[in-house]
Amino acid sequence: MIETFAYAVAVVALLVGLLAAWLMLRDRRVDNPLFYAAAALEVLLVALLVTGCVALAGTDRDVDGITFVSYLVTVVVIPPAAILWGIAERSRWGTGVVVVAMITVAALCARLTDVWTGTYV
Repeated sequence: MIETFAYAVAVVALLVGLLAAWLMLRDRRVDNPLFYAAAALEVLLVALLVTGCVALAGTDRDVDGITFVSYLVTVVVIPPAAILWGIAERSRWGTGVVVVAMITVAALCARLTDVWTGTYV
């Protein structure tokens, strides 16, 4: 269940990244639709954090708990930091920061499933 949810959150992060890329290509700053999309993603990421911690507490499989929880916390911290940076930077590159951050969140969510299944190196 954690794998499916993490991949769904990764897809949402990529969609938010596409919205930010569209705004960046149009030379626009971070605006309300992007802010609301990132806020909706943040709600999903907090839900992923809670479900991941509950699943970790209740599992008997061999999961590296420190790495797993650090990935969960990191993906929750990235979007607000990127949005704040994007708002502070008044050029198109502020929106570019959000694009890179959303790609990072998607990659970390995919990597999170590797840590959960124990297939990471």
